[in-house]
Amino acid sequence: MSWFTKYIHFIVFGIFLSSSINLKAETSDDHCHCVNAQQQIFEYVDEVEDSEITQSTSEARTSPREILIQEKPENIWKVVNKGYGIPDPKKKWAKKVVKKYERWYSEHPVYTYRMFERTKRYIYYVVQEVKKRNMPMEIALLPIIESAYNPIARSNMKAVGLWQFIPSTGKNYGLKQNWWKDERSNVILSTNASLNYLEKLYKQFGTWELALAGYNAGEGKVAREIKKNKRRKRPTDYYTISLPRETDEYVSKLIAMKHIIQNPSKFNVDVPYIPNAPYFGEVTLTEQMDIDLILKLADISSEEFELLNAHHKRPLIPKEQEPTIILLPKYKIETYNKNLAEHNEPLSNWVLYKPKRKESIMKVAKRFDINLSTFKRINSLNGRVTFRKNSTVLIPKSNALKSKYTLKGTGDYNYTSVGTHHVSKGDTLGGIARKYKVSIEDLKEFNELDSHIIIIGTTIDIPQ
Repeated sequence: MSWFTKYIHFIVFGIFLSSSINLKAETSDDHCHCVNAQQQIFEYVDEVEDSEITQSTSEARTSPREILIQEKPENIWKVVNKGYGIPDPKKKWAKKVVKKYERWYSEHPVYTYRMFERTKRYIYYVVQEVKKRNMPMEIALLPIIESAYNPIARSNMKAVGLWQFIPSTGKNYGLKQNWWKDERSNVILSTNASLNYLEKLYKQFGTWELALAGYNAGEGKVAREIKKNKRRKRPTDYYTISLPRETDEYVSKLIAMKHIIQNPSKFNVDVPYIPNAPYFGEVTLTEQMDIDLILKLADISSEEFELLNAHHKRPLIPKEQEPTIILLPKYKIETYNKNLAEHNEPLSNWVLYKPKRKESIMKVAKRFDINLSTFKRINSLNGRVTFRKNSTVLIPKSNALKSKYTLKGTGDYNYTSVGTHHVSKGDTLGGIARKYKVSIEDLKEFNELDSHIIIIGTTIDIPQ
């Protein structure tokens, strides 16, 4: 019996005991008030242990007049399904492409489910931002197509993050890329930059289909093809202008994903329930701080931290002119604040060192008594012998930190066990396997692939 069913059964028990029941609910200002049932604000607990349920039920029996009702929020996919605005294609060839991708996702239900699971950290935020701008809700599905909703996804064209910004476009839209961080992987900043870019493209081209084409192939390419069709007195819509194959199929793939979310059972796909509620919250850092310490204070895994803060490239978050915002799971913020208030030790165990131009890397490692390979790994110095001008390196203060980074498989910030590869023209499963140094069979098994066939535009998960 689920915890919610147990609560409902107890409500019936309470009604039997007393005709006067005081419904208590948490309000936004954290004070309890007696309110009408229609006016309640409910708190949802995602996972509740049986012992917690038993304890809560026991407490409620001692006071039958005060009962806390907990109710699941609306499924986020219902919100998404209500907001679509891009029509299905009418062209016969485009309809076939939609069917192709529906079939592919349908034939790989485990992969598809895992991809939907990955959205749970981000989809609420993205949906809210799309709604604020009155954009079609298909835009909230775009990171599924771009990166399989993986903030650490990196394509072979050097595109990065949920929205797959290339370096130049990222800079154009204010996403900083330096030794410390790459804001193309920042969930909040990249989402806002991407929506700004899509709005700009929509104003430029007049339809969301052409805006999406510009996002994928580049606005210059789309503008040139529109101009070419105008000269030939041909239609200038997305389905008529000449575009690269990947861009030709881009909108159809998005439509296929929309159809699957609208009717998952039809396509043999399980779309998991995700609450229409924020997964993460913001925490402000005013001093430099070790990521390891943040993990301990918040009691979260390194993988959880990176999936919310993938833009940080070093084990230390430096102090900057403006306070730094990090994201933590909402249910862990209170834990973090409480433990931080009780923490009386230094916030950082790293020293910043600025080597001279052409100073030997080996010499600096010896000076600070650090293993050379460890020093290179921490500071991403592979393939270099001397330092460039204006370089900065991190020096661990403690022997414990030094030894941690000598362990095989540990890096300066790559904590996840899964990478991704965006399939482009010319890619083969064998080529991808060689690139990432994994076996073809491992790739097939990990991605639930029955054959060596892969489709341009899909995303392959890479076991690491």
